[in-house]
Amino acid sequence: MKYDLILAGVGGQGILSIAFIIDRAALLQGLNFKQTEVHGMAQRGGAVQSHLRLADGPIYSDLIPRGKCDLILSVEPLEALRYLEYLDSQGRVITNSVPYVNIPDYPPLEAILEAIKKVKFHLLVEADKLAREAGSSRAQNMVMLGAASPFLPLESENLKRALKEFFESRDEKMVALNLRAFELGRQVALKQSWE
Repeated sequence: MKYDLILAGVGGQGILSIAFIIDRAALLQGLNFKQTEVHGMAQRGGAVQSHLRLADGPIYSDLIPRGKCDLILSVEPLEALRYLEYLDSQGRVITNSVPYVNIPDYPPLEAILEAIKKVKFHLLVEADKLAREAGSSRAQNMVMLGAASPFLPLESENLKRALKEFFESRDEKMVALNLRAFELGRQVALKQSWE
């Protein structure tokens, strides 16, 4: 088994948090993983992306070849578009439908969403709305992780355990909020028809 995903967003959206939780869940499940350096995190609002590869055997490169990515998981819709050339023909794009407008010439949202909808297997998630429902708009990244969870080769319980480990240094309230956000995102994905 091998599974390749690209994480994308902008600085401050919690891409590092998503990567840590997936990496930790892979370890809990006895899988190998390789991850590229997360680029762009030095600037809040700057583009951030990381290649993340999971496998039950050796992984020889941390870079995903173009056309071989199984999943693009993006917390920002424009950032999802940047990596479509990496997507396998049967790959999925799961992205937040709400933009983080961080540049003066940000393209029209309708055009971005139409381009994403051309991908056969796509899921647009109202992450901000769901995160607020969970208790904080800052939990959009956990909503998105939840939305990706049914398609990752990781057991949901391992992802939740890794999420708890990540947030437990704060307090139980923070753990509970992020678990709620994860579950709300997961439910959206489970209801999605991929016909």
